[in-house]
Amino acid sequence: MSYEFFISKRYLTAKRKQAFISVITFISVLGITIGVMALIIAVALITGFQKDVQDKILGATSHLMVSDLTGEGLSNYEQLAAKIKNIKGIKSVSPIAFNTVLISGPSKSLGVMLKGIDFELEQGQSPWLQKLENGQIPPESGRDGILLGHDLSLSLGAGVGDTVMILTASSSLSPLGPLPKTKKFVISGIFATGLFEFDSSTALISLGSAQKLFRLEKRVSFLQVMIDDIFQASRIKESLRERLPSIVYITTWMELNKSLFSALKLEKNIIFLTIALIVFVASLNIIATLILMVMEKTRDIGILIALGATSRNIKKIFFLQGASIGIIGTLCGVALGLFWCFLANTFKLIRVPVDIYQISFVPFRINPVDLVLIIGATLLISFLSTLFPAHRASKVDPVIALKYE
Repeated sequence: MSYEFFISKRYLTAKRKQAFISVITFISVLGITIGVMALIIAVALITGFQKDVQDKILGATSHLMVSDLTGEGLSNYEQLAAKIKNIKGIKSVSPIAFNTVLISGPSKSLGVMLKGIDFELEQGQSPWLQKLENGQIPPESGRDGILLGHDLSLSLGAGVGDTVMILTASSSLSPLGPLPKTKKFVISGIFATGLFEFDSSTALISLGSAQKLFRLEKRVSFLQVMIDDIFQASRIKESLRERLPSIVYITTWMELNKSLFSALKLEKNIIFLTIALIVFVASLNIIATLILMVMEKTRDIGILIALGATSRNIKKIFFLQGASIGIIGTLCGVALGLFWCFLANTFKLIRVPVDIYQISFVPFRINPVDLVLIIGATLLISFLSTLFPAHRASKVDPVIALKYE
C-alpha cells in the first residue's frame, strides 16, 4: 500500500476535530448513492417497459409486411414467399388474409379484425398459439372454427364451443338485393398474447376460410415476414426491394410503431440527462468536502512537503480521497438500485392499467451497456470533482503552513 493511499484512507475514516467535515463527507457519499440508485431505477423502468411492449407487439405482428399497392391483394404470393425465403436473415414467411368485420356473440356485437392465417406455419413462431389459454387450434376438417382473443371473448360473453356470427362488408346478391355476407363460426379456442389491443380486437380463422369469406380466391392481403434480428429490418427491406416487383409495398415493424418507440427512446434520454444532474450536484459536495479538508489539514500538508513529498504526491492523496467517496457512493447506489429492481419485478410493485399501457405491471430491466455507462459517467464526474481541491492542496506553501508551529 502506497503512503498516499494510506494517508487518504486515514483522512477519510479517522475522527476529526471538525465534525462538520465528517457530515459533509457522509452527505457526499449519500448524494451519489441516491443519484446512482435513481438513475438505475429510471433507466431500468424505461428499458423494461420498452422491451416488454416491443416483445408483445412483435409477438403478435410481423417484423416486415409485404403487401400490394393496389389494395386488391397479392395474387402470386406463393412465388413471392419462395423468393423472400432465399434472402439471408429471413426466419419465416406466412400468408395473411384479413378484413374488418362485425362479430355477434351472446352478449353483444363488436367490430373486430378478422385474420386468416396458416395455423401450421404460425404455431412454429408464435408461443401464444402453441399454448392457448383455452381450447385448441381449429381442425382442418369439420365445422369452421375460430380463435378469439382473451379480452374479446369476455366482451362478447362467448367461450369455447359457442357460436358467433361474422358479418362482412362484402355483399351477396339475393331476391331482395345485395345483402351483407354472413357466416357462423364455432369458437374452438381462446388465445392471449398479453397485448391488450390485439387480444381485445382480433379473431383468427384458417387462411382458406378467410379467402372464401373475403372473396380473395387465390390471393392474400399481405405476407408476414419474420426475421432473425429485428434490428436488421431496414437492411432486409432494402434487399427485398431489389428482388421483388415494384408493385409490392414493404413496411417494417419500426415504421408501423415509429411514434411509440421514438417517444420511449426520447423519454429514456431525457430521464438519463435529468437524473445525471443529480449526480453532478452530489459531486459538488465532494469539492466542498475536499476544500474543507485542505483547510483543516494545511499543517499536515506543510509537514509532508517539508519531509520531501512532491506536489504530485499531495494531489494524489486528495484525489484518492475524493475518488474513494465517488466509488463508495457509486457501488452503494448500484447495489440499492439493482435490489429495488429485483423487488419490483418479484412482487410486481408498480401496476398500470392494462388497457392503456398494454401490460399489467411495469417491469424493470437494466441493460448491461446502460449499467456500465451509468457507472462510468458517475465515476468520471466524481474524479473530475477532485481535481481542483487536489490542485489547491498541492500549492500549499510549507513555510506559511508551519509558520506558527
